[in-house]
Amino acid sequence: MQAYCMKCRAKQEMKSPKKITMKNGKPATQGVCPKCGTKMFRIGKS
Repeated sequence: MQAYCMKCRAKQEMKSPKKITMKNGKPATQGVCPKCGTKMFRIGKS
């Protein structure tokens, strides 16, 4: 799954994606950027 990395400023393929639920109850996907190691989020249906 692809997500936007804020540090690299580019779309990257998310490494080890996990389904999560945010505080407001919305679904999201959380993973790690393969280039820089920063957390990545993709909000919405995962």
